[in-house]
Amino acid sequence: MSSGEGENVTEANSAAAPANEGPLKGLRVIEMGTLIAGPFCGQILGDFGADVIKIEDPKVGDPMRQWGRSLPKGLSPWWPVIGRNKKSVGLNLRTPEGRAIAETLIDGADVLIENFRPGTMEKWGMSYEALAARNPRLIMARVSGFGQTGPYASRAGYGLIGEAMGGLRHVTGEPDRPPARAGISIGDSLTAMHAVMGITMAMHARERTGRGQVVDAALYESVLAVMENLVTEYDLTGYVRERSGSVLPGIAPSNVYPCANDEMILIGGNGDTVYARLCETMGRPELASDPKFVDHAARGANQTELDQIISGWTRTQSLDALLELLEAKGIPAGRIFRAPDMLEHEQFKARESIVETDHPVFGKIKMQNAFPKMSETPGAVRWPGPGLGQHTDEVLAGAGLTSEAIAELRAKGVV
Repeated sequence: MSSGEGENVTEANSAAAPANEGPLKGLRVIEMGTLIAGPFCGQILGDFGADVIKIEDPKVGDPMRQWGRSLPKGLSPWWPVIGRNKKSVGLNLRTPEGRAIAETLIDGADVLIENFRPGTMEKWGMSYEALAARNPRLIMARVSGFGQTGPYASRAGYGLIGEAMGGLRHVTGEPDRPPARAGISIGDSLTAMHAVMGITMAMHARERTGRGQVVDAALYESVLAVMENLVTEYDLTGYVRERSGSVLPGIAPSNVYPCANDEMILIGGNGDTVYARLCETMGRPELASDPKFVDHAARGANQTELDQIISGWTRTQSLDALLELLEAKGIPAGRIFRAPDMLEHEQFKARESIVETDHPVFGKIKMQNAFPKMSETPGAVRWPGPGLGQHTDEVLAGAGLTSEAIAELRAKGVV
């Protein structure tokens, strides 16, 4: 991207960008990751006010620029989201000059995010020890498949491998079919969130010690962290949790139930008092005292039979009428949302869960807001993912390079 193109996009983005009042305002982050796990970590920090400088290959950029359904001009619907609130610098890290510039930027940073295969940064002479010798306050978030240590450390590790090794894939799907996936890159996203938690904890520790540290976020461990009692249950009882489709074994009633016109409803009525209200609502109050369903353990043991009874009732009613009825009775229930439902729903609108931002090519585009909400220093979508190298001149000039030096580096393919 030429300097002129970058300036035009900057003007279009900044025109509608809300002021940065986020809690991380003033935090300087260098992002050297690609795909999802590292960049989503940077996205979260940027959403809450950090100044995120994304270093990308100057010729092709992050692969996320090409992922998803192709839009006009070859643009991707992924990139406006995962690249939002970041500044893009095209920099070839495979050249000595590129690495020297990166080191200069890292010298003035609070946080470095990288998700290369372990050993890559060391090969480039950019180990944490080397970088921290120049910037002792540096926090380095290292995102990888298996962590920086152990016999698997050097292996390539994508999200699906982390989901399998962490235990999620085995318990996802129908029991008579092979393991399924969630439909999103949940392993990558969980790892990014754990990296953000590690960064913020390291920032708190730095206030006491004056020193940064390494945050080592592994895909498989980030998945393992949310697997509830899966390991402990096996350790104490020998039970191996298996795939159970749309239910959690022993938790009933809590399932997807059919409605009229091929619609579906989710009902969570597994608490004793909620279950009793559900029985009254169905016109079957005797089920609340039936020995097969009288308490949590009994309902779990007879889960399939209870779900069949509830399904026989729900399939006689429309989804909207049933939702209204269950809400009136204080029984947790909900529809299964798709993107069109989210855009039209009053709850999403009232909380601004989905926002519009200005895109230089597409005009107004919609995406999820920054979460969680904060009362005093909220996050915000200030601009969508930038053009490749859009901020190269701005950032490098801020690092002390002259326009002539930048032009020479551009001619050599370094930037």
